[in-house]
Amino acid sequence: MRVELVERRGETLRFILHGVPTSFANALRRIMIAEVPTMTIDDVFIFENSSVLSDEFLAHRLGLIPLTTDLDSYVLPEECECKSELGCDRCRAVLTLDVRAEEEVRTVYSGDLKPGDPKIRPVSDGIPIVKLAPGQSLKLEAYARLGLGKVHAKWQPVSECVYQNLPRIEIDGDRCNLCGACVEACPRDILEVVEGGLRVKRLLDCFVCGFCEKACPLDPSAVRPGFVEDSFLYTIESTGALSPERIVLEAARVLARKMGEFMEEVRRLGGEGGEGDGEEGDD
Repeated sequence: MRVELVERRGETLRFILHGVPTSFANALRRIMIAEVPTMTIDDVFIFENSSVLSDEFLAHRLGLIPLTTDLDSYVLPEECECKSELGCDRCRAVLTLDVRAEEEVRTVYSGDLKPGDPKIRPVSDGIPIVKLAPGQSLKLEAYARLGLGKVHAKWQPVSECVYQNLPRIEIDGDRCNLCGACVEACPRDILEVVEGGLRVKRLLDCFVCGFCEKACPLDPSAVRPGFVEDSFLYTIESTGALSPERIVLEAARVLARKMGEFMEEVRRLGGEGGEGDGEEGDD
C-alpha cells in the first residue's frame, strides 16, 4: 500500500491510494462518512424564545451548525465514566446564546453562540440561525457531544467523500500519426501534441469517457483509456470540524481496530471449534 498526496486546498484533500482492492477503498470511504466522531449540538435548553421559529425548529438548526472538534480532550458519551444524561467536562461542551433585537430587525448568527470551551466553537461565525423583530429575544444553553454519522447526518465530518479508480491512458507512440483528432475530441483537454509525440498533460482530470479512443482514425485506436484496478483517487471535503488529514487518519484507526476485533473473534471461534472437534474424535 502507498499513499500519494495530490492536493490540499482549503478544507479539501485529494490523494491517491495505491495497491488496495476496491473493498478496502470503499470501507475507508464509508468509515470517513459514518464512523469518525465529531462534536455537534445535541441538547438545547431554551429559556426564552419570542422569535417566529418554534423551539424544535431552532434546536434542529443549531444541531446542523458544524463545530470545531477536539478528539484528544473529549470522548464519546457512551465511553465516558460519568454515565450522566447531561454529561460532564469529558464528554460534553456548553455553548450559550443570549441576544435581543432592540429597535431594528436583527439576524442571529452562529457567531453569537458563546463557547464554554474555546476549542469547541462554530466553524463559521456567519451561519444564520433566526431573525428577530424589534423587541424579540432568544436565550438558550446548548450541549454539544461527540457522535457518529451513522447515528445522524449532523455528526458527519465530511460534506464530500468520494473515490474513483485512477485513470490510465495508454498511447501507442509507434502507430500514432499525431493527427490531433483525439486532442480535439477530449472534453477536458487531457491530451496534447508536442514535439516528438502525443502526451497526457492532466491525467487526474480524465473520467475515461472514451471520446479520444473513438476519434482516433486508426484501427485499433492508438489511444486506449482505462482504469488502474488497485489505485484510487480520493476527494475529501471537511465540514471544518476536523482537518481532512485527521479524518483520514481517524478512519484508518477505526478500520484497523475493527479488523483487530474481527481477527480476535475468528481466533476465539477457531479455538472453540478445535476443542469441539477434539472431543468428538475422542468419542
